[in-house]
Amino acid sequence: MSTRIVNLADLDVQPADPARAPKGPNAALYDRRSAEIASRIGARLLGYNLTVVAPGKRACPFHSHRAEEEMFLILEGGGELRYGEQRHAIRTGDIIACPTGGPETAHQIINTGTTELRYLAISTIAPAEICEYPDSGKFGAFVDNPPDMGNVPARFRHIGRRADACDYWEGE
Repeated sequence: MSTRIVNLADLDVQPADPARAPKGPNAALYDRRSAEIASRIGARLLGYNLTVVAPGKRACPFHSHRAEEEMFLILEGGGELRYGEQRHAIRTGDIIACPTGGPETAHQIINTGTTELRYLAISTIAPAEICEYPDSGKFGAFVDNPPDMGNVPARFRHIGRRADACDYWEGE
């Protein structure tokens, strides 16, 4: 890395990786293009990215985090923030805090405007994370191991539903 500075104008915004792109009957509701920033500036404990969302779309499902806190800075455009059971209009210059918690802190940014919505997303980075998706009743368990763990798989990702839970002693 030659510098710890990157200009937003120099970022190359890309569509989501096809393996992680929206699927199913509601796929048309989503548009997430982003540029990862954190590794470019040497960040270690915070994640940063520029997110771009087309009019009428959203970047991700309504969700909450149990370990990672997020903040969003609206750079251009406007829309709506779903937060818990409330909805709030958002616009250029707004700063949004999304602390950890359950369904009461679930959040989603929706571009309700007529132009692209661009925002800076900043989050803490936890080695393990649980996300909950209140609209679909799912949860996700995620672990991203550091690269120095030898033969341990680099990632563990599991999406499930609470109804699929097993007893601690089942199969033991």
